[in-house]
Amino acid sequence: MRKGIFRRKVDSVLGVDINETGIKLIELSHSGGVYTVESFAVQGLPAQAVVDGTLVDLEGIGQVLHQALSRLRTSSRLAAVAVAGPSVITRVIEMEAGLSDDEMAWMIQMEADQYIPYPLDDVAIDFQVRGPSAGSAARVDVLLAACLKEQVEAREAVLSLAGLVAKVVDVEGFALERACRQDFASFTPGHRVDGAHWAVDAHGMGIACGLALRSFA
Repeated sequence: MRKGIFRRKVDSVLGVDINETGIKLIELSHSGGVYTVESFAVQGLPAQAVVDGTLVDLEGIGQVLHQALSRLRTSSRLAAVAVAGPSVITRVIEMEAGLSDDEMAWMIQMEADQYIPYPLDDVAIDFQVRGPSAGSAARVDVLLAACLKEQVEAREAVLSLAGLVAKVVDVEGFALERACRQDFASFTPGHRVDGAHWAVDAHGMGIACGLALRSFA
């Protein structure tokens, strides 16, 4: 049932934002409360390579990602990537407090048709407990995320073409929300990063930053 939209206990990862206009990659490190941009790259994509969040030209995107990765000069091969588009569904549901992950997964599967308008076999589903429900101490709010499995598998395939491994598959909106909680424009440029370039490009790196920040959650 679960296909890793949220993946936990990850090591340091590259944030990889693949969108309609191009690919943005960033490698972050964190020490003493300071985030350092070890490397980053922006590479354009051909028109129609990505349409409404769907990766159309997997081979072409993989080649562009490989080119961008070569500019990073990094040895890291673990990546965090995001799904986006109309097939991505997120909602907060209430569940009984005290249930194990397996019990929650079973209950979500039994009630999936209430939340997800696709056949269950075609969907990647994951969830996170957010905390006690405002309406009852005996219940908890659970964040449910789902998308078509083909969206997850396409991103894993593109990363593989560039020699990367998907350790996190997140939701684009969640990554952007995570980035907005950080002043990533103030991140310290590392020795491989031109500070002037980072100052110009930082504002457009939100989703990639949000994905890389999963390493330090």
